[in-house]
Amino acid sequence: MRRRELITLLGVATARLLRALAQQPTMPAIGFLNPASLDARRDLIAAFQQGLAEAGYVEGRNVTIDYRWAEGRNDRLPVMAADLVQRGVAVIVAADGTAAALAAKAATSTIPIVFLVGADPVELGLVASLARPGGNMTGVGALAVGTIAKRLQLLYELVPAAKQIAFLRNPTNPSFSTFETGELQAAAAGLSLQLLLLNASTARDRSGLCRARRAAG
Repeated sequence: MRRRELITLLGVATARLLRALAQQPTMPAIGFLNPASLDARRDLIAAFQQGLAEAGYVEGRNVTIDYRWAEGRNDRLPVMAADLVQRGVAVIVAADGTAAALAAKAATSTIPIVFLVGADPVELGLVASLARPGGNMTGVGALAVGTIAKRLQLLYELVPAAKQIAFLRNPTNPSFSTFETGELQAAAAGLSLQLLLLNASTARDRSGLCRARRAAG
């Protein structure tokens, strides 16, 4: 299932959760917490709004959405999540990764949180189990982390003479900095490849590292 379809389903789930909440205001507010920027995620917003509409909620008509964009700075997410809690939103949607979901979880244990992450939500500590999540969190774990070893294998088949592989990762994203790195290191060892770990938490960091690597040959 494509990411856009998952976001649409997240919108449906959020709408159903709103309907199930007792004593909600006439026009409830959804807190939308995202580590990226609006320009980079306009397609996801459209998919989310589509899911809401399928379940009877239209932004500006019977629901409001309070957007928070971290602009690639995961360190901003905890403050943004706390602000959404203070504003009294009915539901928080952390629809774009582990950092947003963890920030929302740390901010409240009472407001319902709907998440979409690319790793096992149980391993991340978001829910107690897949069958019985418990607490105030529910959502989707796409489990994309499990594919990284296969991606490395495919890359090695394309460039069999390679001895070193660089892995560009965001150290502020728990799933990629911990789970994915461990899996990739094990896969690289099995292929006798040297893995170079390059940390970049912003777009500027990534551009700088790419220029440095090209300059180094």
